[in-house]
Amino acid sequence: MKSNTCSKLKMMLVTGLLGLAQSVWAVEVAGVKLDDTVRVANADIKLNGAGVRTKAIFKVYVAGLYLAEKKTTVADVLAEPGPKRISLVMLRDISADALGSAFMEGLSHNNTVNERATIINQMLKFGEMFAATRALKKGDIVTTDWIPGSGTLVQINGKKNAEIYPDVAFYNALLKIWLGDQPADSTLKKQLLGLELPAKASKD
Repeated sequence: MKSNTCSKLKMMLVTGLLGLAQSVWAVEVAGVKLDDTVRVANADIKLNGAGVRTKAIFKVYVAGLYLAEKKTTVADVLAEPGPKRISLVMLRDISADALGSAFMEGLSHNNTVNERATIINQMLKFGEMFAATRALKKGDIVTTDWIPGSGTLVQINGKKNAEIYPDVAFYNALLKIWLGDQPADSTLKKQLLGLELPAKASKD
């Protein structure tokens, strides 16, 4: 009798743990599932926040910020020494020129002339990457990783799309496109910092 009771309790515990694991496996935003944890530079980093980049009435992409530890301020995110990731999942087709121009505009708006001067060569190569890409389709995934000791790695659909950009100042300049004083989307900024939940977000 005791054996049967113990077995039932074990089964209930296992079922409960499996249910919990599944509940935090991914976050769904605008129909896009983002993993709760990803692996960058041989380390597991967690989803800090996620949301939708909206321009006018159009949803452009879902963005997720991954960090080793939860951060809620821009200063703490930029100072985090470990691996980081910004993941973009396109919600509509867009020309690479248009996205590249938006990135360059974001870099200019959120970094001083002196800050941009120190990374000008990396900015130019970043622009060349978009020129070579031509277009991004709905569902395409762009990841921008900071790999300590190496640099910034940009991948499109899991494929390396450019050389490594070595300067951490360049990665932080990119982060400020979404987290700077003039972010691409002020609501998205709050969502990436985990200060606001995206509309109709859910966990599986």
